[in-house]
Amino acid sequence: MTKNTMKALTQTTLGDPDVLHVAEVDRPEPGIGQILVAVHAAGLNPTDWKHRASGLFLGEPPFTLGWDVSGVVEAVGLGVSLFTPGDEVLGMLPYPYGAGSHAEYVTGPTRAFVPKPAELSHVEAGALPLAALTAWQALVDNARVRPGQRVLVHAAAGGVGHLAVQIAKARGAYVIGTASAAKHDFVRGLGADEVIDYRTADFVAETGDIDVVLDSLGGENCLRSLEVLRPGGILVSILPENWGPVPGRARELGVRARFMLVEHDRAGMAAVAELAAAGRLRAHVSGTYSLEEAVKAHAEGETGRVTGKLVLTVRP
Repeated sequence: MTKNTMKALTQTTLGDPDVLHVAEVDRPEPGIGQILVAVHAAGLNPTDWKHRASGLFLGEPPFTLGWDVSGVVEAVGLGVSLFTPGDEVLGMLPYPYGAGSHAEYVTGPTRAFVPKPAELSHVEAGALPLAALTAWQALVDNARVRPGQRVLVHAAAGGVGHLAVQIAKARGAYVIGTASAAKHDFVRGLGADEVIDYRTADFVAETGDIDVVLDSLGGENCLRSLEVLRPGGILVSILPENWGPVPGRARELGVRARFMLVEHDRAGMAAVAELAAAGRLRAHVSGTYSLEEAVKAHAEGETGRVTGKLVLTVRP
């Protein structure tokens, strides 16, 4: 391998995790307004296995996945003034077409990144960007969560959910989470005021007068979640599946419903980093894997039973 090449996790066909392999590819160079980051750690998210299996927004491979980045600036492009080589940064590459962080180096727009808090390791920082920005944009930008509001977070032990619980609490909300019984102590440890076992209890019967619902499950769960909202309350969904009937049903019930996809966002990333530096937001890392172990990481992620996040460690 030369200084002009790097290792990257790539695929040439769509399919199961075993389509992934590490290959030697050309190292990118930063363009105007871009930085080149030596990746130390990069989180895994459900969108990674969805793209690997179906192509989703990216279409046919070859491609390298990954949107989360924690690393060190290696070089900067023309016009970049916010960072210099050697700076530690974290950020989220533009979703979906900016993918590529599951590699030794990646380029991205300068304003997709913020300084990495010194209080966080690269693994802790690499677990945050996409999931935390999703939760922040759902709860703060869309729902505008305020102190005293009642917030229901579905899948509260999952990647987005466990960060959403913490963000809602940081905003002064009363938080109710859904999770399996085995994860109730974990969710309460995040600050949740109540936890509902989705396997044995009906969240519609157990809750009510909710101001904000964050839904990461979609389908029937999304529709039923509208029923627990108070008049004027809002549901924010991050899954497009079966979204069609949701807006109409929301209008019938006198509530609001929004579907969103996460966007790279320097202001949001800075807010997330500030919360993390203050100890008010932490990503729970269930497991770390090297690039060469990514097949196992994808297989574990696809079980849907991961608590918090999985992270690829690109550099020791």
